[in-house]
Parts: sequence; structure tokens; C-alpha cells
Amino acid sequence: MPERDTASQPFHDLLSAFGLLTRLPVPSTTRHRPEAAWCWPIIGGMIAALSVIPAMLLIAIGAPPASAAILLLTLSIVLSGAMHEDGLADTADGLFGGWTQERRLEIMKDSHIGSYGTLALILVQLALWSSYSALLGVADWKTIIAAMILSRPPMAVLMTAMPNARRSGLSSTVGKPARWAALVSVLLSLVLSGLLLDDLVTLAAMVLAVIIATTAIGLVANRKIGGQTGDILGAAQQIALLCAITVAQI
Repeated sequence: MPERDTASQPFHDLLSAFGLLTRLPVPSTTRHRPEAAWCWPIIGGMIAALSVIPAMLLIAIGAPPASAAILLLTLSIVLSGAMHEDGLADTADGLFGGWTQERRLEIMKDSHIGSYGTLALILVQLALWSSYSALLGVADWKTIIAAMILSRPPMAVLMTAMPNARRSGLSSTVGKPARWAALVSVLLSLVLSGLLLDDLVTLAAMVLAVIIATTAIGLVANRKIGGQTGDILGAAQQIALLCAITVAQI
């Protein structure tokens, strides 16, 4: 029995990750291991593919890249349940709207959105839409998928490297992944994005951008709230995605 459980663990991890990070109708599972973070790049790739394919089909029938980019952006948000976007908004409100650690955490837990959160959502989504439009215009869908894949490991890395700033919330519920899970997540994202991209210079630039973005968010979160939360993780994914896809066009 233990051997069977061990052999089937990757499958259960994938189901758990799909249930956690998407709104796709997968069989429910109560086994939410924090170590399932190793497969988060796969989830990012699946969301990217399911968003990019309809966008490319829309272009194939004559739609402008700008319209296809809106479809891509909408599908990626719907498929993920807007959880990362919600984290971005709460993070912006909390980190820049509060004067103490306790107040910042309180603001981040509040379901209401403030000026900082609204502006962060608008600016980041506009920037992503612009990048998607440019890349779809030259049929460079591979870069989009690679960026979405590379944007998932920062969540696992921050969860492993930083303490949880509160004893409740999604990040606390999921738990702290083992170092090997975060490392596998990083390596898997490099392999998958490397298979998509032919230009190693572009890949290196995207990876460097993700590293810088993740480090910056981690340092700011540690200074302002003493660790990470689910909102910080969502913000890290969004900023890493934006940085990766922006430098890919330079």
C-alpha cells in the first residue's frame, strides 16, 4: 500500500495543484500537500495554453491582436479565479496604505479594494494587455506561455524562504513547501520554458527579471509585514509575469 501511495503521489499533487490554483473542474482531493508546489509551473503552462490557443484562433479568423489579447487576458483570469490579481490588489493596498505591520495585515485581509489596489490592477493589466498584443501580433505565443510558466515558482520560493506573516489565510493553510519542492518548481519551469524558447539570451533575461522581481517583493514584504501571505504570493506571480514578458520584448 505505501508503494502504491508513493507511486501515485505526483498525480495527487497535480490534482491538488489544479484545485488550488485554477477553477478547472478536476476531481476533488483532500490531500493538499505543500510539496505539491513542485508542479505549479505545469499549472501555469496549462492556464497559458488554454488562454493562448483561443486567442490565436481569433487572430486566424481576422481579429486584431489587441482584441485577441483581451480574450487571452480574460481567459487567464477566469481560469485562475483571479486569485493572483486579488493578491496583487490586496498587497498594494496593505503595503502602501498602512503605517504599522498590524494595520497592513488588517488591510490586506479586508475584502474591500482601495486606491492603491485599484491602480495596481489597472496598470499591471494594461501593461500585460499591451505585451500580449505585441507578441500575438507577431505570432509569438511561445514567449507568453514561457512567461506564465516562469511566474509560478516565485510563489513556492517565497513560501519556503519566508515565514508566514499571519497564522491564517491561504498560504498558512497550504503550508510551507520543502526546499526540494521549491527547487523542483524552479528547475521544471526552466526546462519547460527552455523547450519553448529557442533564444537562450531571451530566456536568461526573463529568468533574471523574475529573480529580481521576486527578491524585491520578498524584501519589501519582509520589511513591512515580517513575512509572506497568500496576497504577497499572488502579487509576486503577477509582477514576475509582467517583468518576464516585458524584458522578452527588448
